[in-house]
Amino acid sequence: MPPSAPTSTSTTADPRLDLPHWWEGRLQSLAAPPAPAVAPRTGCYTTARVVAGAPRWLDRHLRRLRRDARRLGLDPPPEAECRRALVELAGAAFPSGEGVVRLELRPQARGSGCLVGTARPLGPEADTWSAVLSKLPHPGVRAGAGSGAKLSGREFLEGARELARSSGVDEALLLDGRGFLVEGARTNLVVAGEAGEPSTPPLARGGVAGLAREVIVAGMPELREADVDRAGLGRARELIALNAVRGARPITRLDGRPVGDGRPGPLARRLAAILAASG
Repeated sequence: MPPSAPTSTSTTADPRLDLPHWWEGRLQSLAAPPAPAVAPRTGCYTTARVVAGAPRWLDRHLRRLRRDARRLGLDPPPEAECRRALVELAGAAFPSGEGVVRLELRPQARGSGCLVGTARPLGPEADTWSAVLSKLPHPGVRAGAGSGAKLSGREFLEGARELARSSGVDEALLLDGRGFLVEGARTNLVVAGEAGEPSTPPLARGGVAGLAREVIVAGMPELREADVDRAGLGRARELIALNAVRGARPITRLDGRPVGDGRPGPLARRLAAILAASG
């Protein structure tokens, strides 16, 4: 059984160049926002799925961006400013159909930050995913890194994403130095163990506090945080990736081998239903 098609594609022309963006406090349509002249301090961002001009889970995205700014010691931008940026960019970029918008807070001097919003097409969505284990360990919680925050410029995650792309799979999973599962390069994870019990890696191991994970934890009381090691992954009945843009995606192959019976299971279907029902 060949691996599923990756959810990202490359083309000779970047389709994002034809989409509007948010920069300097307003919607822009000409040039893309400039890259920083020097490597910036770590910022934070949130990425939303847009359906018919409206960003899904808008209030959750606004809370997360401002929360993560505080965790980094940055002054959170006013909620009204963040809301306007997300709503106007989503409506201009994808007035019909679906797409993705990202709103980033880039640090500036004296604890302030500037909002940068970009848009991109949604791209293909495989029903099932394949994944590999990253060879480099997850660094875990680092002092001053904003525990649970969704941070820009994290090189180990960029490296894991590149590993997934070069391997022709959808996701790369990261274990910490002790061999415990932490997160995917762009997702949180839920595991159905040998007896079918659902668990998710503890955020204390350094993973991002993702919005899809937040929705699932609230809607599934029996879900528990529990450590899963490499051997536990090998015995898992199901492995599901959670992402605010992609939803719940069953990972049916890991390192070229089937997870469980190699098919989506009841836990994946339940997680997808919880996310679909959440406003």
